[in-house]
Amino acid sequence: MLSRKQLQRYSRQIMLPQIGETGQEKLSAARVLIIGLGGLGSPAALYLAAAGIGELHLVDGDTVEISNLQRQVLYKTNHRDKDKAQVAAQQLTAANPEIRIHAHCRMADQAWLSSLLSQQSFDLVLDCTDNLNIRHTINRVCRVQRVPVIMASVRGFSGQLVSFDFGSESSPCYACLFPPATEQSELPEAENCSTVGVVGPALGMVGSAQALEAIKMIVGLPVSSLNRLQLFEAASLEWRALTLPANSACPVCG
Repeated sequence: MLSRKQLQRYSRQIMLPQIGETGQEKLSAARVLIIGLGGLGSPAALYLAAAGIGELHLVDGDTVEISNLQRQVLYKTNHRDKDKAQVAAQQLTAANPEIRIHAHCRMADQAWLSSLLSQQSFDLVLDCTDNLNIRHTINRVCRVQRVPVIMASVRGFSGQLVSFDFGSESSPCYACLFPPATEQSELPEAENCSTVGVVGPALGMVGSAQALEAIKMIVGLPVSSLNRLQLFEAASLEWRALTLPANSACPVCG
């Protein structure tokens, strides 16, 4: 049952028939893992904390740099050289002291992530990273542990968003769409914000969309990005979607 303070804090979303008190109780009971606290993770974490997600785990091994501040809205100039996960936890706690927040000041390698997801029950993982290898690791581990995942990326003015419910055996996965490179591959390292640049508000829009999809998934509403690659073009403010069938030749789930 929601407390009087919760009913007041979340009143504007509780009055929505799609959420109501039942949906708010689901949000308050949810445990969400956010991996990457940069341009995507910042708005996603802010909105999920504000919405009353009961427990947030924040994962990032980087420290705040001056070049982050153009797009990573959780941080201020005086946070320079401090651990992102720790600063993010402090900022979100200040925004909503009613929820539980845990900072993990490290990168999410496969062994650590597998251990965390096997030892603790998470309702959802948000992949807000800008590293293709880590994204494939998150995809593999979440599929093995059967934890739903919402993935996003932005380069320049272009963004992508896709969700997978690995509780379903028939769910495709990220590798169905973007197969991981083999160990012998000599493909160049994937482009990221530090190599090709990015416009900050595009990250804000896609990160906010991640938070929106997370809320919908937790309360049981239809999730528009589930098994569908949502493509966003900030230059034209256009979204388009591609349905993703399972790939029988997928090296992860095929």
